[in-house]
Amino acid sequence: MKNICVFGLGYIGLPTAAMFAHHGANVIGVDVNQHAVDTINQGKIHIVEPGLEAIVKKAVDKGNLKASLTPKHSDAYLIAVPTPFKGDDHTPDLSYIEAVSKALAPLLEKGDVVILESTSPVGATEQMVEWLAAARPDLTFPDYYQPDHEADIFVAYCPERVLPGKVVEELISNDRIIGGMTKESTKKAQEVYRIFVEGDLLATNSRTAEMAKLTENASRDVSIAFANELSIISDKLDINVWELIELANHHPRVNILQPGAGVGGHCIAVDPWFIVNQNPDEAKIIRAAREINDNKPKWVIEKINAEVDKLKEQGIARPTVALLGLAFKPNIDDLRESPAVYIAREMLDTDSVEILLVEPNISELPKSLMAGKLVELDSVLEQADIVAVLVGHSQFKAVSIPHDKPVIDTVGIIN
Repeated sequence: MKNICVFGLGYIGLPTAAMFAHHGANVIGVDVNQHAVDTINQGKIHIVEPGLEAIVKKAVDKGNLKASLTPKHSDAYLIAVPTPFKGDDHTPDLSYIEAVSKALAPLLEKGDVVILESTSPVGATEQMVEWLAAARPDLTFPDYYQPDHEADIFVAYCPERVLPGKVVEELISNDRIIGGMTKESTKKAQEVYRIFVEGDLLATNSRTAEMAKLTENASRDVSIAFANELSIISDKLDINVWELIELANHHPRVNILQPGAGVGGHCIAVDPWFIVNQNPDEAKIIRAAREINDNKPKWVIEKINAEVDKLKEQGIARPTVALLGLAFKPNIDDLRESPAVYIAREMLDTDSVEILLVEPNISELPKSLMAGKLVELDSVLEQADIVAVLVGHSQFKAVSIPHDKPVIDTVGIIN
């Protein structure tokens, strides 16, 4: 397994490609983004991830890693492309996986390994195999219902489970679930990941691996929903929710998470809906948790607007609101599915306030927020009439806000 092709050079694909290359494999990374391809081939990275750029530069300089707009034949193909929603009903969009399947199908030769890493609904790996088989009738492909059946191509589903900001470390140390379409596919995929993974390689089938990824994130979503619901109840009862949780967590069998402005990122904010979409009548708790977390940003906006109304009553015609943080979690630059971005976008749609945005991990705003102003933390605290802390970035923990200035602290770092 010395030649590996990785489709998708984003927050998961690029670190994965770099790890394989760093451990001696010849890797070609494929992406549709010309800027990403050019940046990587210069030994640089287009995302923020501690420790990654040095690894990429070394791999590129040695010739083990190359980025390209087009794939080439390899021993193993890893697919790490997005799986967004088609619309408001949370139906999974597998079009990116379909596009990759059609692009890689002509390259396949007997004995090759195809691994899907993209977070996907149950059955997505089987759907991918259907697309591959339709394009290559000259080859045989594995069948989920025949786990002992031999085929020309080995196919597996192997989800990532890494934490942004610690991806380099966790790709190596974390256990991996290896879900082959057949038993032999599982073994072949294990051989691929053993190139750099030091954690256990847990063998199962593709459907169980797909559901395991969704289950892990749905479980976390439910736990966060409990904390977010507690924060809303505590606010109504004039209770400090962070003190409440700290006290409750002194119970030896209680471990309540911390509330926030909502839930973001491509995993926790998305994956549970895949379960709900396929099981609408059964996934009651999972659906409720998603709705609680999806509605939390709207509650935050209501809290901000309540303070805006108070200032208008005091004669400030157009209050200035500072929104601290846009990333979906602390100390990263990833804005995907961020509740803070949703809050900022909604607040920018009203002309009754001036919005100042603070996000120390980005240099420019995304298109959806171009109506706002990206400002430095030091200056915004002087200009703002209202401060809303939406993300617990380390830079925000030391800020000193005048006591007479309204603060909506959704993450509990100012108080």
